[in-house]
Order: sequence, then structure tokens, then C-alpha cells
Amino acid sequence: MDRDSQAAADGPITRWLSTAQPEALFVLSAIAQYVGAVLAVLLFDGSIGGTDGVEPQTVAWFRAIGATIALLAVSRGWRSGWTREQLIGVAFFGITTVLMNIFFYLAIERIDLGKGITIEFIGPIAVAAATTRSRRNAIALLFAVAGVAVLGGVEVDDNLLGVVFILIASALWAGYIVIGSRVAQVDRGVAGLGLGLAIGALVTTPIGAPGSLEVWTSPTLLVLCLAVGVFSNAIGYGIDQFTMRRIPIRRFSLLLALLPVTGTLIGWIGLGQQPSPIDLVGISLVLVGVAVQERDQIERVEAVVRTDPA
Repeated sequence: MDRDSQAAADGPITRWLSTAQPEALFVLSAIAQYVGAVLAVLLFDGSIGGTDGVEPQTVAWFRAIGATIALLAVSRGWRSGWTREQLIGVAFFGITTVLMNIFFYLAIERIDLGKGITIEFIGPIAVAAATTRSRRNAIALLFAVAGVAVLGGVEVDDNLLGVVFILIASALWAGYIVIGSRVAQVDRGVAGLGLGLAIGALVTTPIGAPGSLEVWTSPTLLVLCLAVGVFSNAIGYGIDQFTMRRIPIRRFSLLLALLPVTGTLIGWIGLGQQPSPIDLVGISLVLVGVAVQERDQIERVEAVVRTDPA
């Protein structure tokens, strides 16, 4: 069956996702992720949910649970057919992802959303530079490091811990790319992500479960915490599955530059986090690094689809 015939046979949402402009889908995916991130920040400080706030690591834990429920509900064949090696890979993938989310949330509790997303890009750019050794990627990494230095310098005097947390999340993002590239080769759709997140949520229970009693006993808080996972993981990842099948790697790498921009705008609109001129300089330097990096030989770029932990 050709693509037009398949689109006609699918539902209206699938048909729209299969025919919409990739740039529009990418932005929609980013907005879904960062709406989830804004919800998370509002949960941290108690602005929503009627409490004094939920700990970031607890929100990240519920994010994994919510995404797991949504992804496994819409995926097929996740219950069987896995080899031992595949299950080990999926487990490491899920644990790395949930830990990445935890450290990212610990960071954005302390620093602005746009800055956090931007600083974290040092991870995937470093992977690109290390995997494809070229002058172009070396230049990209230099721009990214310069941008991170500018943004980190703004924060480090008053918020060293926030910078440390976001750099740990960045390192986990790099690890996610490497591990995720192997999981993606299994070609089980979103089942691998869903099963991996289930394992990651189970392993990180000692981190996320303490202090979660208030969430379990409040239907409003529970729905909001689970919604973070649906927005940030399930919706965004599902949209990107359609996007990645339709665009070349180089075009996707350019679209990645939209993530810090979108995150900064959503943080400004949703949280009132207006970037300063020096922030814009640092973000611009990282954007240049994202745009100029060479990815022609990096097949694992598909694993970057949902590496942004926002």
C-alpha cells in the first residue's frame, strides 16, 4: 500500500500527521513538551494543585508513570517478543531517561526553563563532535561551550547547584542518545520507550516515591503530575515518529535549533521568565552550534527525537 492509500485508510489525526509540514509538527511537539515543563515548574512551587508544592524528583517520577501508561496503551506487541539483550538495552535506556528527567527538573526548579534547555544541548552536540570528527563539529562544539559558559556564568555565582544539575542532565542526555540509538534499531515503535520508562520508574521509586503520598491522595495533583508525562513524552514522541520518517537528518538537525527558542518563549509566556540580553547572547551561541554541527554520518540522530527532557 502506498503512502496516499495508507493515509486514506488511517484516521483523521494520522492522516494529518502524515501530511502536515514537518516544521509545524516539530514546533507542535516542542510546545507539547514545554507545556509539560511549565506544568512541572508550577507544581514545584505550588502555583497549581492547591499545595505548598511537589518535589521535582516526585514530579519526574510521575512523569515517567504517566508517559508509560499512555505509550503502552497505544502501542502493540510490547508484552512479548523481546530478547534478553533487547530488554537489557531497553532497561538502561529507560533508567537513563528517567534520571535525566529528574536532574532536569531539579535544575529548572532553580534556573529558568530556556537557560536549562540551552545549557543541556552541550550533551548532544558533544556526541555529534565525538562521533563524527570533523572541523565543522569542532566549531559547533566551541560555539556550544561558549554559549554554556555565558549562561553558566550568569547563574554560577548564585546558583551553582542548578548549573551542576543541568550539566548532569546534559551528560545523561548524551548517554541517552548512545543507548537510544541501539533501542531504536529494535524497531518496535513507541513500545520500547514505554517499556523502558516503566522499568526506569520502577528503579527510581526510592527517589521519586518519598513525598508522593500527597499526590496519590489528591485526584487533582495526580492528574496534573501524570499529564506532565503525557505532554512531555507521549505526545511529543508520537509526533516526532511521523516527523523523522519524512525529513532528512540534516534538516532535522537544523530543526533542533528551534527547541531552545521555543522553550525560552514558553518559559516567558507561561512562567514570566523573561531572558536578559546576556541570556540571549548565550542562547544564540548555542543555537549556532546546533545549526552548524554535521550529522550526515550519525544514524543515531533518530534517538535524539525525544532526548530533550523538558
